[in-house]
Amino acid sequence: MAPESTPLPLIEARALRKLYGPHLALEDVNLAIPHGATGLLGPNGAGKSTLFKCILGLIKATSGDGHVLGHDMRTEGHLIRSKIGYMPEYDSLDPGLNAIDQVRYSGELLGMNSSAATQRAHEVLEYVGLKDQRYRKIETFSTGMKQATKLACALIHDPEILICDEPTNGLDQRARNFMLQTLRRTVTDGGRSVIMSSHVMDDVQEVCDRIVMIHKGKIVVEGKIDELVSQVESEIEISVWGGASEMESQLVSMGMPVRRLGRNMRVSKSSEETYSKIMEAASLCGVQVRKMSDYEPDLEDIFLLIMDRLGEEVKGTDDLMTDEHRGLPV
Repeated sequence: MAPESTPLPLIEARALRKLYGPHLALEDVNLAIPHGATGLLGPNGAGKSTLFKCILGLIKATSGDGHVLGHDMRTEGHLIRSKIGYMPEYDSLDPGLNAIDQVRYSGELLGMNSSAATQRAHEVLEYVGLKDQRYRKIETFSTGMKQATKLACALIHDPEILICDEPTNGLDQRARNFMLQTLRRTVTDGGRSVIMSSHVMDDVQEVCDRIVMIHKGKIVVEGKIDELVSQVESEIEISVWGGASEMESQLVSMGMPVRRLGRNMRVSKSSEETYSKIMEAASLCGVQVRKMSDYEPDLEDIFLLIMDRLGEEVKGTDDLMTDEHRGLPV
């Protein structure tokens, strides 16, 4: 029996570089995003929008090349865009239209005939939870309903890749949960791929299995979330009463790195002796330790750690993690 062939990456880029005049927006980006759900992270101005535009074939890279679903970014942008649904952060809806007409019109713009677009509009509006509101004007919609309508517009042509830019922006907890569940279902049940950009790390971790982090036009981290989280140093979270600043100073003087969060702080756990050292520091300071427990790191910890290391002007990606926790896939 012949061995199974390795599936091609969903998106791949090689030495992708983009200059806007003297400004270097993307610097030699090498990327291989597999099928599934991937979070694209990075501070404002990091190059996320430029990377999206290159992926969509809306702008041409200054140098380098890449493929999306096997199509050349440089020469087959129209084919790439026909297979991608894009949900923008900005308000892209016509307030005077009802939801069914807005979504149908989005399908027609993509080349669908009116009958097929209308039928599909009904289907996707039900999928995003707007079946009973489809004939209401968008100007009467809540923020959550508008976000759901934008998602329906992105899904109208059944794209293979869904790109979402801040999909939970402005949503209350109920609407946020539904949006995240819908995106996850699009991957698990619909067999489609999602690329999601968000400043809310919990949202990214809820939907995505992998992340790509970009900083100053460079890819600084690329890998599976659970593998990255496992590389963060173990910490003990404590809550103190009666002198948090003194406690922090005492812990630092005893050689224990501390992350301060108000009265709560997280202490690097070097061994089981760290617990007794924390209590010793509390005794020396005369403070009460109200809570002490192992802290489970998450994606936000990864993001903050990497941004902190980048702020120290590290020379390369190998310096992004501690000496004991090297090996980020990049």
